[in-house]
Amino acid sequence: MAEQVEEQVAAQAVADDDDDEAGTPGYKAPAPKTLDEIVNQDQDDESLVRYKQMLLGGGATHEVPFPDDKRNVIVQKLSILVDDRDDIALDLTKPAEEIINDKICLKEGCEYKVQITFYVQRDIVAGLRYHQVVSRKGIRVHKESMMVGSYGPQKEPHIYKTPVQEAPKGMISRGDYKVKSKFVDDDKTVHHEWEWSLSIKKDFE
Repeated sequence: MAEQVEEQVAAQAVADDDDDEAGTPGYKAPAPKTLDEIVNQDQDDESLVRYKQMLLGGGATHEVPFPDDKRNVIVQKLSILVDDRDDIALDLTKPAEEIINDKICLKEGCEYKVQITFYVQRDIVAGLRYHQVVSRKGIRVHKESMMVGSYGPQKEPHIYKTPVQEAPKGMISRGDYKVKSKFVDDDKTVHHEWEWSLSIKKDFE
């Protein structure tokens, strides 16, 4: 019986393995601009100037947290947040093969949030999105793309939390999953991508 249900789940899953983020129909990303260009344009619009000051914080004069790293967006940590439990964290600065071996275990049906800790260190990043594709036994079972927002450079890390999500539940949902995640912006620049492992069990370990 369980095998029949699993076959039905597999049949309903999306068969292709195209995991590109879903775009917004009719939306065209603006041309990328340097930090100085953004600061200096629209100087006669006071409200826009105030917004840019808020977004930029210290602006072009801020201290770059990782001067030897040429990347503009540096993703450091993924955390799983469950009420009344210690946070489960993945160090995304480790090699890819180590990240995927650090399996995260969740109780079936539990509610949780995914939290991403990242730095923006040189230029504004516009329209940053968190995109993930979940697969089981090589078959894609879930895909979503969430708007993170636009961020200016600063010394301290930015933190993004997804809305509350619910882990799969039921006997047939228990097992191991692979999750492919990435941070991508308006102009389709992939700033960081990683693969991690998720295990759904009857209870927390």
